[in-house]
Amino acid sequence: MRILFMGTPQFALDSLQLLLEAGKQLVGVITQPDRPRGRGRIITPSPVKALAQKKNLLVYQPQDLKDPAVLKKLGTLQPHLIVVVAYGKILPREILDLPTKGCINLHASLLPRYRGAAPIQWALMKGERITGVTTMYVDEALDEGDIILQSEVPILSSDTMGSLHDKLSSAGAELLLETVEKISSGTAPRTPQPEKGATFAPPLKRSHEILDWTRTARELWFQVRALNPRPGATTYWRGSILKVWDVAPVRENGKEEQPGEIVAVDKREGIFVKTGSGLLHLKELQPAGKQRMSASDFARGYGAKVGVVLGK
Repeated sequence: MRILFMGTPQFALDSLQLLLEAGKQLVGVITQPDRPRGRGRIITPSPVKALAQKKNLLVYQPQDLKDPAVLKKLGTLQPHLIVVVAYGKILPREILDLPTKGCINLHASLLPRYRGAAPIQWALMKGERITGVTTMYVDEALDEGDIILQSEVPILSSDTMGSLHDKLSSAGAELLLETVEKISSGTAPRTPQPEKGATFAPPLKRSHEILDWTRTARELWFQVRALNPRPGATTYWRGSILKVWDVAPVRENGKEEQPGEIVAVDKREGIFVKTGSGLLHLKELQPAGKQRMSASDFARGYGAKVGVVLGK
């Protein structure tokens, strides 16, 4: 079966690698054009392009998937199946009609929950205890195609976006390979998605990074984990941005302090801040222009003390 692979970020690497290890016939890889990345804004190929070139695969980076020249070129590949893993664009009908066995997608949630661009972050942000991966047939609506297979992945209290991303990438690759093999043998199931229970995971905005100290300690804990390792949750310290990387909720609620107020500073444990409900134990912080440090070191170096209010 001739497979055309479409993917761009790190999340797609496990899937591409496993298809190659299984000996699947990849007739080409489509990925996003090279972009400026990092602090130096250096033009850099996508992770998928880097792996594809290392494996001597044909790589295409079209700006416009509807371009007649692009469609003609892809048509010459004669794919039986298109596999999409975090490509980054909604596919037009012209692409969906190319393969004889259809176009399938790997999505990092248990559909119909968390349709959209940021399912991993929103599952953490909402405090879910179970998420997973889904393979589905692609249609023109966003993440609404018929489900093929699903696999659950538990969310641990220690998970951040980074660790959960890696677990879902690995689980997704295995599910994708199983899906490809079932399609090849003609045994793949096809189940329409129910609309009941559908939720959405839109792209994160800058406003989602800012900690609102009137929220509960548990909600802020979910938020910090969902934004680690990127872009990081933020608050303000004396007018400057302060990144918050590691926290834990504490049930104790303080007394008359206002949300965001430091209620305790411990030389070993760190900083404790009043929230809308409970205290938030700050463990790892990063002042603007500095490296990450323990909250205890921050308190010593920056004079954090009881009564100071974060977020102003």
